Amino acid sequence: MARLSAHLTWIIGLGLLTLFFNSWLEQKNNPNAHLAASMSGTRVVLASDGRGHYTAPGWINGSPVRFIVDTGATYVSLSDDLAARLELNSMGKGVADTANGRVSVDYTRLGSVRLGGIEMSNVDALITPGMQGDSVLLGMSFLQHVQLTQQQGELTLAVP
Repeated sequence: MARLSAHLTWIIGLGLLTLFFNSWLEQKNNPNAHLAASMSGTRVVLASDGRGHYTAPGWINGSPVRFIVDTGATYVSLSDDLAARLELNSMGKGVADTANGRVSVDYTRLGSVRLGGIEMSNVDALITPGMQGDSVLLGMSFLQHVQLTQQQGELTLAVP
């Protein structure tokens, strides 16, 4: 009986440690998850994740997405799979220079893009077939309308 009790104590202890570690990892890799509940205001403060990137939940045309802030991207960019799920239409073909070289893209326009309480309408975007996953690069077609301030691991986006 004592042996069973010791085993159960170890199992419970390991389970609690696992829950704590998973919660810690989620906070480190997704420090801006709280933005999903933030609906108002014209200022958003993002903490950098464990890799130094600024990621946050947001919405395109009312559907939830995960943004990666990319000041080096001219347009908001998303994969063709995500564009199909969001029912985005092509407004024409083009070519774009990306970190992975030159790629064929489709131009589109997003009815609305929201990050926290900041929302923009009619945002130009690229549908990029080579992109993997469901993350959306939040490029300058959105960011040009906000002031960006970066300091001490935080990026502040504010509507002027």
